[in-house]
Amino acid sequence: MTAILIAEDEPRISSFVSKGLESAGYDTQIVEDGAEALRLAMTGDYGLLLLDVGLPTMDGFDVLASLRGQGSTLPVIMLTARTSTRDTVEGLDAGANDYIPKPFKFDELLARVRTRIRDSSTATAPMTVTHRDVTLDMLSRRAVASGREIDLSAREFALAEQFLRNPGKTLSREQLLSRVWGLDFDPGSNVVDVYVRYLRGKFGAERIETVRGAGYRWL
Repeated sequence: MTAILIAEDEPRISSFVSKGLESAGYDTQIVEDGAEALRLAMTGDYGLLLLDVGLPTMDGFDVLASLRGQGSTLPVIMLTARTSTRDTVEGLDAGANDYIPKPFKFDELLARVRTRIRDSSTATAPMTVTHRDVTLDMLSRRAVASGREIDLSAREFALAEQFLRNPGKTLSREQLLSRVWGLDFDPGSNVVDVYVRYLRGKFGAERIETVRGAGYRWL
């Protein structure tokens, strides 16, 4: 079970996030001080750090800079009430994997947590992903179906990768938006439907099933 470190000095927020993550199957630990957050994050006991910017002793940016300066690759999602583009850019440039402004919806936070943990766990994954007669080569970014090479854009390839890593599983539009489009996704967008149509046109409509009210499934 993945353990998540929550560095947040507002008890109402940390309690809300902790309970939600534990309900989703994660272990959590809350810390309210930046220096202590850094110490715990460096132990290697956690799979992800949720890092508030406004912490006592060391703010979130300093914690992150020190973490990366010591060579840690621990996934970090920054949480902050600061919503300016400059703050977002500063956080990402400092080495954050994601940046979520407050207030946020828990479902969105959970989706991003899952994405960052998945990205971290697949960093050493095999260089090819195969399901039946379809193979994706992660290094060359080539797709082959039934011996025929398929020309895919970067987004199409990323979407196909999500399906092939989860064959037979229903993936919601929200999951696909978060995993493929990341920070740029708009929950109200129909971009997933558009790109699923592109993939059906290239791989064959019979490979991707629409699960009404739930999402899509690669057969």
